Amino acid sequence: MSNRYQKPVLGLFLFLFGSVAWAQTGRFQQAVDYQMEVSMDVNTNQYQGTQRLVYSNNSPDTLHRVFYHLYYNAFQPGSMMDVRSRTIADPDRRVGDRISKLSPDEIGYLHVKNLKVNGKTAEANEVGTILEVTLPEPILPNSQATLELEFDGQVPVQIRRSGRDSEEGVRYSMSQWYPKLANYDEQGWHANPYIGREFYGIWGDFDVKITIDKEYTIGGTGYLQNPNEIGHGYQDEGVTVPEPTGETLTWHFKAPMVHDFMWGADPKYQHDKVLMDNGITVHHFFIPGEKTSENWEKLKEFTPKAIEYMSKHFGQYPYKQFSVVQGGDGGMEYAMSTLITGERSLPSLVGVMVHELAHSWYHGVLATNESLYPWMDEGFTSYATNLTMGEIMSRGRSNVHAGSYRGYFGLVASGLEEPLATHSDHYHTNRAYGAAAYSKGAVFMEQMGYVIGAEVRDRGLLRYFNEWKFKHPNVNDLIRIMEKESGLELDWYKEYFVHTTKTIDYAIKEAKANGEKTEITLQRVGLMPMPVDLVITYKDGTQESIYLPLVIMRGEKAQEAGTPTRIHTEKWGWVNLEKTLVVDRNLETIKSIEIDPTKRMADVQPENNKVEF
Repeated sequence: MSNRYQKPVLGLFLFLFGSVAWAQTGRFQQAVDYQMEVSMDVNTNQYQGTQRLVYSNNSPDTLHRVFYHLYYNAFQPGSMMDVRSRTIADPDRRVGDRISKLSPDEIGYLHVKNLKVNGKTAEANEVGTILEVTLPEPILPNSQATLELEFDGQVPVQIRRSGRDSEEGVRYSMSQWYPKLANYDEQGWHANPYIGREFYGIWGDFDVKITIDKEYTIGGTGYLQNPNEIGHGYQDEGVTVPEPTGETLTWHFKAPMVHDFMWGADPKYQHDKVLMDNGITVHHFFIPGEKTSENWEKLKEFTPKAIEYMSKHFGQYPYKQFSVVQGGDGGMEYAMSTLITGERSLPSLVGVMVHELAHSWYHGVLATNESLYPWMDEGFTSYATNLTMGEIMSRGRSNVHAGSYRGYFGLVASGLEEPLATHSDHYHTNRAYGAAAYSKGAVFMEQMGYVIGAEVRDRGLLRYFNEWKFKHPNVNDLIRIMEKESGLELDWYKEYFVHTTKTIDYAIKEAKANGEKTEITLQRVGLMPMPVDLVITYKDGTQESIYLPLVIMRGEKAQEAGTPTRIHTEKWGWVNLEKTLVVDRNLETIKSIEIDPTKRMADVQPENNKVEF
């Protein structure tokens, strides 16, 4: 069934995807063009496929080797994911020791054979979840090579993200299912073994044909090319779909300019469509039941609203479809789609949908290397989720980011914090990774609004998306955008908040009368310097503010709308631990003095930020 979403939305921008190498940054990007055909046996949970990949080496380097990810090999006893899950101090409850107990028909595997490069046989060595390939001839700079292979796999029981027969009864969550070429960029190859965390892919066009039992409905990445032959809710209105002549159907999908391809499949899926006025079709796939039907029907209202809001505030969603698919082990983002568990309350269902949808901006279109910079994906996604949920769920909270701040403060108090610059696979604990990537990453962006002004930060976010979409930006690229938008120097902010675990703690040390004036002494207790917004509230109800930007900012933010009148600006050098100010008002007229009443500065000891008289 389908219905039309009537609220006005932004028109869909048509992006022209040209060369992925660009001159203004001095960086390059590789490109891929996948053609795959796969046949799934739903009785054995095994599949066979072929892959033809045209690889564009846009780098200045001659490549003698390439690497493929074989993610399903992680789901075998003794794999790196198995060992890490059993030995980390705080195991993921979804994994634990489950992999170590898998039987031969429950494990996952993905094997490659008959690999050829430009028609010549290549030497390949399977090392866990990575296939190491020695090329029969090098791939020269600014040239293309055609890599062809056959592969066979077995879908593991549902443990982490991918798998079959989930707790909610979904047959197949097919993510990380095919041999995926590793990315090569200015830092070299990124052939990270799969131990359970983040991914990094190459943009390109996917042409995928999936043959499966005719009773199964498929939803996921890409545009279905043969909807009127397939049916299953994809057919055009009024079309009578012919009965299949055999026991299977072959689904043909195309996905332009994506860096991954996911599909879910189940014979019980209900497929609902919502056509937005801007031409985007939103697909929902779920298994009907007492725990799903009512809330998934309501979800059809919220997914388009979320796309509309995010497109306005973070950059226009560039594709013509998005699929919300019941499956997986919680919520996980993929190109043009997501897998989410579906037996949830409505707020929980909307919340996980919104979070995974928000990844379409930071994981899908900007696609920072989230193995190296997970906080730039998970954190910015959490930031966008907080704002979107506050809007579409009408929560009316004064601070939608409060939960992110609590998560960060809890991490600091735990003593487990590691720098945001830590590679996602190398955090010592799952807690440190989660709180850093999700909570501190969101705090980074909300606090950026404190440093440069919320309106400037918001303009910077849109500029960041528009200038860096489909280019794999890093933290320096983001900082430079915010510097250009604000006119301020911000490298100190990155160096402290990303590369260290130094914390912010400012205090009002003393406020005393000085004749008819008031003398206020501020103290930097924490090791991380920040600009200070100091607000004075008088007994008559009026307010004034004093602004103390850091000298190393080389400027100051503009007065923000809705904030108390700024009566004085004075720069503060970070080496000075104290700063004394004199206010031309009698102490007896003052009701309170407070550092950052907006609570955007992540001050770990807020109790010393305010004095009252």
